Amino acid sequence: MLGLTQVHHIAIIATDYARSKAFYCNVLGFTLLDEVYRAERDSWKGDLALNGHYTIELFSFPHPPARVTQPEACGLRHLAFSVGDIERAVTWLTQQGVSCEPVRIDPLTSKRFTFFNDPDGLPLELYQA
Repeated sequence: MLGLTQVHHIAIIATDYARSKAFYCNVLGFTLLDEVYRAERDSWKGDLALNGHYTIELFSFPHPPARVTQPEACGLRHLAFSVGDIERAVTWLTQQGVSCEPVRIDPLTSKRFTFFNDPDGLPLELYQA
């Protein structure tokens, strides 16, 4: 058996590092654990935590290619985050200028969820736990 214990982190490449760092920290509530500029790559790397757990590695690279399509391209489809109160979360995002899809109900679990995008169009989901 391989012995995986958890997801260690998710890596995201941003076109505008400062804008994406502000979005993930100020809008979604992540905290910046560490940040380094890598001159040889002209690249920033920020380690972001959610509730004290290292979760996202946020990168910048000069001129990254755009995402191929939304969200049915082969590969990562979206990132999903649990929330206790989806209406409150949607209200907060809307107040921050983030557009959310209408809240839907998962037909398999009867749980409520919605989708929205990060500054680069990466699909994100809120799932009411």
